[in-house]
Amino acid sequence: MLFESQILDIMRNMPKNKIEHDKEQLRGLDSQRRRVMSEQEVKSDSRKIVEQIERMQCWKDAKTVMLYYPIHNEVDLRHLVHEYADEKTFLLPATVGGHQIEVRVYEKNRPLKKGRFGIPEPDTEVWKGDIDLILVPGVAFDKNLYRLGRGGGYYDRFLKHYSKSLKIGVCYEFQLHKDLPTQIFDIRMDRVVTPDQTIG
Repeated sequence: MLFESQILDIMRNMPKNKIEHDKEQLRGLDSQRRRVMSEQEVKSDSRKIVEQIERMQCWKDAKTVMLYYPIHNEVDLRHLVHEYADEKTFLLPATVGGHQIEVRVYEKNRPLKKGRFGIPEPDTEVWKGDIDLILVPGVAFDKNLYRLGRGGGYYDRFLKHYSKSLKIGVCYEFQLHKDLPTQIFDIRMDRVVTPDQTIG
């Protein structure tokens, strides 16, 4: 019997179909555009997204929130952690062997350590409980609430185990498309938030 990691390795070595080819093209275009954003653009747009999240009832009700550490000009949600660390339990992802995400508790007075891909991660206990709200990064999203990630499938595999958690994708306006090429294992968000709008 093949393990999931073996199946993924087989899929990676298969000839690319049109959907995979289109996804790769979008990843390249949107990632490049995001990387050339100015510091001020990132700060301004991130703040607008944070303000929309703060107004949501699901945010106010959430006791446990998973987000991410931003890299390469991703939407920066760290204000939420700084502002609400005493009110909510915050979780950050850590990448572990076998292309998996492990969720760890963020402690504001404990330094983060660089993980497998150089992304800062908590060196704390693994969270085994429920997660009320998951704020999800992505290379692109669409108006049908589908997400395009970096291509490793980490979030899709992780999110399928948290079907009861509210999943909100966050992105800049140029990362929101009418339709994305999708495959059967792609996980839909419950909402997508950009600087100018909330969908879902």
